[in-house]
Amino acid sequence: MAEDTREVERQCREFRETFMRLRDEINKVIVGHTEIVENVLVCLLAGGHVLLEGVPGLGKTLLVRTLSSALTLTFRRIQFTPDLMPADIVGTNLVTEDPGTGRREFRFQAGPIFHQCILADEINRATPKTQSAMLEAMQERSVTVGGKTYDLPYPFIVLATQNPIEQEGTYPLPEAQLDRFMFKLLVPYSSREELHAIVDRTTSGAPPHARPVLDGEGIVAAQQLVQRVIVAPHVKDYAIRLVLATHPQGEFAIESTNRFIRYGGSPRGVQAVILAAKVRAMLDSRYHVSFDDVSQPYLPSMRHRVLLNFEGQAEGVQNDDLLREILEKTPRSTEEAAKTS
Repeated sequence: MAEDTREVERQCREFRETFMRLRDEINKVIVGHTEIVENVLVCLLAGGHVLLEGVPGLGKTLLVRTLSSALTLTFRRIQFTPDLMPADIVGTNLVTEDPGTGRREFRFQAGPIFHQCILADEINRATPKTQSAMLEAMQERSVTVGGKTYDLPYPFIVLATQNPIEQEGTYPLPEAQLDRFMFKLLVPYSSREELHAIVDRTTSGAPPHARPVLDGEGIVAAQQLVQRVIVAPHVKDYAIRLVLATHPQGEFAIESTNRFIRYGGSPRGVQAVILAAKVRAMLDSRYHVSFDDVSQPYLPSMRHRVLLNFEGQAEGVQNDDLLREILEKTPRSTEEAAKTS
């Protein structure tokens, strides 16, 4: 038993050290956005995809490029534009001729999606038809062309950037596609101090670069370790109730849910919260999930999975404000629920 405990402690320590090295390498290039960087790494080690939203020029693309430099994974950037077609992403069958026999046959030419780390840059500038080409790749880690399925390399992570939908020339991502992202992260403007640091780094000689820290095998091992972290039944039930509280007219819905929400979170929302909570527990040198581990990733896991109704949109209600109210009003345990009832 003591040996098992020491082994768990060693694994937690190595996991935390790897996370810190990755974060430090990225911070050599990225100024500020500490919470954004940490959440991107949480998604990476939990095996999820990330959607980064913010106006142009905030460093979203640079963050993804820097992450790819810190990982020894094959990397490809796909620039989404209105004229991009699905075949430009997944690939297509081409007619080829055998030089010896002259026989013609179809041969599959893989698209840029066949890499381990994908930057889907400005994903909401492509048409919905092209956006849908990412659905199977993100969920099944495979693509189907001409009736034949091709597996994507593993590990596989998509980091997409998008401008707010109020900007001209964009197409809102459909709910089915949004649900494939583990986190939606809102990238804020840099502060005055951060802008000073950005100017110093980018206008005074060669900018810094991130060095490789983790390879594909290391990422897979970390993801498998996260899967084994223990979640007690009452903590798991708390995560489930938090997601069910976004369902209007449901058993755990609060007043604001019934008033402003049209559709709530899916089962993928619960999965995202639990996986992120497991990573947070490991970073705190624990092999079990706490209530705080669950509440911490609740907003980035759920903000893109809640759809407001007409009243919510007309009132200008923000998803994050609704989710914070749900966090505040949802009891953590059955004992707390009994006291508040």
